[in-house]
Amino acid sequence: MTFNSIVELIKKLIDVLIVWLALYYILKSLRKNVKMVLLFKGILIILILKVLSDVLGLVTIGFLLDYVIEWGPLALIVIFQPEIRSVLEQLGRSQLLGRHKVLTVDEREKMVYEITNALDYLRKQSIGALIVIERDNSLNDYIQKSKKIYAEISSDLLISIFFPNNPLHDGGLIIQGDKITSAGAVFPTSDSLKISKRLGTRHRAALGVSEATDCISIIVSEETGRLSLAIDGELYYNLTLDEVKLRLLEELRPKKEVLVDEEEMKDEASNENA
Repeated sequence: MTFNSIVELIKKLIDVLIVWLALYYILKSLRKNVKMVLLFKGILIILILKVLSDVLGLVTIGFLLDYVIEWGPLALIVIFQPEIRSVLEQLGRSQLLGRHKVLTVDEREKMVYEITNALDYLRKQSIGALIVIERDNSLNDYIQKSKKIYAEISSDLLISIFFPNNPLHDGGLIIQGDKITSAGAVFPTSDSLKISKRLGTRHRAALGVSEATDCISIIVSEETGRLSLAIDGELYYNLTLDEVKLRLLEELRPKKEVLVDEEEMKDEASNENA
């Protein structure tokens, strides 16, 4: 095998890898975007009709579909410009090197302890709250338009920010690493049909930002005091405080640590079988 053939093989592998990465991010975005799913269903139906018209010799419908296929892409770009922009923004928010700070076990437990302490008080007093924790996707776009704080995480500070009549009460609070970065943040609301109509703007905003990024959104209902989480475009409603605590500890674990734990469990299982 010559050097030139090895170089050509590497180029082809890189080419295929880029295509697969593009498809992966597109499909990942589609899974969270109802409008884009409906769009691709419509495209699939048009293509099926085109094939049927060619097989059955349907001249009129085939002629119309030719025009749709020819000018359709331009119309789709114009009509679905917000959705396309959202996908591109999501790609831009991705941090190739991951979270800006990987928390130690002690830092992670302290952070969750302070947050759950605040949640316990807020839910008992039926004080609404929205706390968003950044992970690998950057939340800087939302931070820039909110009130900068950059303070240590403490239950007292969290409670005071969401206390009624506080100017920052209605917005969302953003946590980066082990610091409160900003408060009063405004997030896009979700258009998902899966969310109940009884839930208000705070829940829709939490779900919306979890659809656009990989963050963890924590919601305290102002009406009922119930706790909920929004993760990866899914809303987990009416959780207990212990359920929230365990889920936070699990979701905040570094990916490498999870892989190590899984390998250790496999090794232990193999040793036991031996």
